[in-house]
Amino acid sequence: MNMGGSLRINKFACICLFFLMFLIIYWKNSGAQSTEIDKLDMVNLKELLRAAIQAAERGGKKVVDGKQHALNIKSKGKTKEGANDPVTDADYASHCAMYYSLKKTFPGVAVVSEEHSSDDPACENQEAIDVEDLPRDPLIHYLYDEKVLSKDVTVWIDPLDATQEYTEGLHNYVTTMVCVAIKGVPIIGVIHQPFAAQTYWAWITKEMSSNIHLVPMMDELEPTHPRVVVSRSHAGDVANVATKAFGPDSTVTPAGGAGYKVMGLINNTFDVYLHVTAIKKWDICAGDAILRYISGKMTTMKGETIDYSHNSAFKVSDGILATRSHHKFYLQKMPEFMSGDH
Repeated sequence: MNMGGSLRINKFACICLFFLMFLIIYWKNSGAQSTEIDKLDMVNLKELLRAAIQAAERGGKKVVDGKQHALNIKSKGKTKEGANDPVTDADYASHCAMYYSLKKTFPGVAVVSEEHSSDDPACENQEAIDVEDLPRDPLIHYLYDEKVLSKDVTVWIDPLDATQEYTEGLHNYVTTMVCVAIKGVPIIGVIHQPFAAQTYWAWITKEMSSNIHLVPMMDELEPTHPRVVVSRSHAGDVANVATKAFGPDSTVTPAGGAGYKVMGLINNTFDVYLHVTAIKKWDICAGDAILRYISGKMTTMKGETIDYSHNSAFKVSDGILATRSHHKFYLQKMPEFMSGDH
């Protein structure tokens, strides 16, 4: 009996030990699988912000380095207004640095770029961004982590905004940009000026870079002398539209680069950014996000909100109106566009 009892106890102990080992192995394997799944299914927006800044600055370095060599200017064709749409080796080099570093760091996130990979096979050989090894920005470091589903995230990048001006040596207009949209809504914007070594960023409801200064809003109910900025290389008839809509006392300034023009709104150099023809979303997404942080607004000329989902059209056909304040007032000055006659 005693031997039989001992045998039963040993069997029970063996079964328990086997079961315990099974649980440990299962837990380790499922934990590893969970980590991989989490990496693909979830993204930390705080990490994505830091990586977006790094990507924009990596691209900016390629843009600056590009001036040390022949630009190898080509044309992607003509715009609707008949202007040349140039592209250079620097556009492609910046694209490689920005696009693949972000894709390798966040493989589950959709990344949309203005450019495509060049013929250089080394284009895809970019290192992932080691977020933990980046210099610590205290404004970002003390923010709480926030995770969202990767499938809801679209990253729009512009590897070289204002290429025409870049080829002309007008470097103050040149930027590289990254925008993070959640379910089509831009919530993180990064605009980097490579030749000025300045990076501006904002995360809606969270924080903005220290070099963005909030300027007091105008007290007047109806602005009488609006400062309007328009495109210099894709102008179309926008200057005439601006004068007709806002009156002869308005000041119209042509400038290059959507990123530059939005930053002009943010730092109070301009009141209105007007673009009456089609424009690509990688040109405006980052600026849209930063404007939202400071309570500014960007819509189509018809007053419609812009959808930045990855499966949406990559261009806005109805032009854009961007403002720091008084958006409704300026929008009502263009009834022909709101009614769909444009």
